[in-house]
Amino acid sequence: MKYVAMIYGNQAKWDSYPAEKWPEAIAKQDAFNKKYRETGELIGAYGLADAANAQLIRRKDGAPVVTDGPYLETKEYLASFYLLDCESLERAQEIAADMPFADAEPVELWPVLHEAAGDM
Repeated sequence: MKYVAMIYGNQAKWDSYPAEKWPEAIAKQDAFNKKYRETGELIGAYGLADAANAQLIRRKDGAPVVTDGPYLETKEYLASFYLLDCESLERAQEIAADMPFADAEPVELWPVLHEAAGDM
C-alpha cells in the first residue's frame, strides 16, 4: 500500500533555525532518504519551496489564470512530502517516526486510495 507522509512548517520556524545546523539536518535527511530508497519503501521525497513561491491556478474561459498564493489562513504550510510503498500501515508509521524532524514536528500520514498510471 502506498502512503503520503507530510511535514508542515512555517517561515518563522525555518528562519529561526541556526544556519550552521542546516548542513547536519540536510545530511540526516539525505541518510534517511538513502536508507528507505534502498529498501524500496521510499518512492520519492520532495521538499517544497517557501510558501511565498506558491501560486494558485484557476481556469477561466478555458485559459489558466495565475495568482500569487496560497493565501493561507494559517502560518503552517506543507513543507515536504514523501511517497512510501509499505507492506502495512504499521511499517509506514515506523518510517514516518524515523524521519529526522519527527522528534520536533508531527508527520501526517495518509493512505493513497487511488493511483493513475503515469504513462497514460
